[in-house]
Amino acid sequence: MDRVLKSARSSGSLNLSNRSLRELPNEVYQNLDGVGEDGKWWEAVELQKLILAHNNLKVLKEDIRNLSMLIVLNVSHNKLSCLPSAIGELALLKSLDVSFNSITSIPEEIGAATSLVKLDCSKNLLKELPCSLGKCLNLSELKASNNCITKLPDELVSCTKLIKFDVEGNKLTMLSENMLMSWTVLTELNAARNLLTSIPDSIGALSQLIRLDFHQNKISSIPPSIMGCSSLAEFYMGNNLLSSLPAEIGSLSRLGTLDLHSNQLKEYPVEACKLQLSVLDLSNNSLSGLPPEIGTMTTLRKLLLTGNPLRSLRSSLVSGPTPALLKYLRSRLSSNEEEYTTTPTKDDEIAMATRLSLSSKELNLNGLGLTCVPPAVWETDEVVKVDLSRNSIEELPNELSTCTSIQVLVLSRNKIKEWPGVVLSSLPNLSCLKLDNNPLAPIPSTGLEAIAKLEILDLSCNTSSLPEPSILSSLSQLQELYLRRMQLGQFPSGLLCLRQLRILNLSQNSIVSIPQEIKELTYLTELDLSDNNITALPPQLGLLEPSLQVLKLDGNPLRSIRRTILDRGTKAILKYLKDKLPNQ
Repeated sequence: MDRVLKSARSSGSLNLSNRSLRELPNEVYQNLDGVGEDGKWWEAVELQKLILAHNNLKVLKEDIRNLSMLIVLNVSHNKLSCLPSAIGELALLKSLDVSFNSITSIPEEIGAATSLVKLDCSKNLLKELPCSLGKCLNLSELKASNNCITKLPDELVSCTKLIKFDVEGNKLTMLSENMLMSWTVLTELNAARNLLTSIPDSIGALSQLIRLDFHQNKISSIPPSIMGCSSLAEFYMGNNLLSSLPAEIGSLSRLGTLDLHSNQLKEYPVEACKLQLSVLDLSNNSLSGLPPEIGTMTTLRKLLLTGNPLRSLRSSLVSGPTPALLKYLRSRLSSNEEEYTTTPTKDDEIAMATRLSLSSKELNLNGLGLTCVPPAVWETDEVVKVDLSRNSIEELPNELSTCTSIQVLVLSRNKIKEWPGVVLSSLPNLSCLKLDNNPLAPIPSTGLEAIAKLEILDLSCNTSSLPEPSILSSLSQLQELYLRRMQLGQFPSGLLCLRQLRILNLSQNSIVSIPQEIKELTYLTELDLSDNNITALPPQLGLLEPSLQVLKLDGNPLRSIRRTILDRGTKAILKYLKDKLPNQ
């Protein structure tokens, strides 16, 4: 313990997780006062990060106020029943995780911790949230799932920077109209498994919402204002009391997943057949028929219909492959209707995309069979997203270099051979780059340095693009990395430097082992290792359990973990691995 504390005084970070601690050593509370005579107090730094997860702590003392420079505090997976009021005296605290405890209330003093950005109080015994949270104006992520909360404090309306809000598994009967109206930058809203009877009309104000989950409530209708959620990609409404859908749902052009299972729907509106869905779950409803226009939804990979009293469709079609069902439904359309569904000419689509880019700041030219990009489309240099995917482009246009506002560049499924370093180096705001499925030649050793601020990178299906495993180490801010089907024989060593990584996809490669240093990727929430040659996993992977929510291992010759454990999913696998660690 002395060695760990000494190290913390030089680094400002102390990790005492998984040590079976029943109480926190007093030396921790003493902070720099604990530096002995033989210690170099002038070289010591105050504690900024304190990780106490997975212990047996029952009390956190008021002396926590001594850690005045604390930025991160994680006491998840302990046995706490309350929090000290001194938590509010931590003026610099940005991240507080008290999940998986037995806490019955959060002190009102927490409102004084005005630097707070993330709060996770999931899996406790809370009946309410403190009103003072409304004073935490920087709060962007609030997780309070699996508690006993019956009502949200009105003061949360002041938290206008909220991006993620999770109250799944509580006893809420309503959501405030004013609250949603003020959370205009919200991207994820999860209120599943509550007692909600309606969705507020103000839901339409959430134009940046990407994921919306209301499954397992008592909601009887979706308001027409849902059309305002123009960024929505996933919408979960299973296990409710819906009897109909608003026609306006057909306006959600980015929606990919729509889950409506176990409701009381009697029909699926024709207007919703315009959606570009990948998954549509209509199982266990009261549908007696389907509009043939569903057949034109050619993007559908999965259409679930079992448990409906369908009279016009053979059971073999209902339970069979989705493409066959769609083909049958298309055959029932009249020839006029089929003509109506044909796409406009390529020139029309390019002109339309150019006009839209002036207002939306997004240029979408995907799937037009382009070999080059017409210069006329660059009518504004203020675009923030450019999608050129599914074309036959070999070189990026020089005009792209003038669009310095670009944040997202999608180049998937083209014929790009050379690393477009010159163009990329002129895009200082680029945060997302997708270059998957291109015949890309090896990336130069310094090729990634120009895009060091990148947060999302997809190089999948470019088998020759990574000549050096360490080349990725320069992308220190990377949060999502996709390296599917790269013919990788080993885990790229450069990944271990990417400490901000949240999603890592290494599926469909030939990787045989995972280094134990993967435990350092503490922000990882999703790890896909499926379809490799991995026979064993390092026990240290289990240390990622607090954050890692999805671990995919299918298609590996794993011999060290029993099938019964693998079948129980991520949490069971991580617990098994962690239990194999030697006692510390």
